[in-house]
Amino acid sequence: MTKYEPLGEFLSKTNYKRVPMTFENIEKLIHDVLPPSARKHRAWWSNNPSNSVITFAWLNAGYKTANVDMADEKVTFIKREDRVSPKERLADPLKRVGRHPAWGALKGTTIVAEGVDLTQPADPDWGKVYED
Repeated sequence: MTKYEPLGEFLSKTNYKRVPMTFENIEKLIHDVLPPSARKHRAWWSNNPSNSVITFAWLNAGYKTANVDMADEKVTFIKREDRVSPKERLADPLKRVGRHPAWGALKGTTIVAEGVDLTQPADPDWGKVYED
């Protein structure tokens, strides 16, 4: 058992999409202090699975880090999209469709004149300027 497993267990039992925590909260949970690099290097909180042992704790619990505030020593764990239940996904139209609401907003506004071949250059002579 790693010292960060209590964090992973805590997050895996949480049903919230966002879990804001202070570094002190995490230290109380793991019953140990975070290493100095956690307070010096923002990259320590990255979601790269090969980053450190603590990264596995939140990733395996289905969360990722966001809004890391080094000055105030705060971090927010956000439920990973691939771990959101189908019911939660259907409740949010952006997750259901997987696209931004503006997707397709200009559909039908471009008209191609009859006889125009879009696979051909618009100006067949454009490159001849540089051929001299």
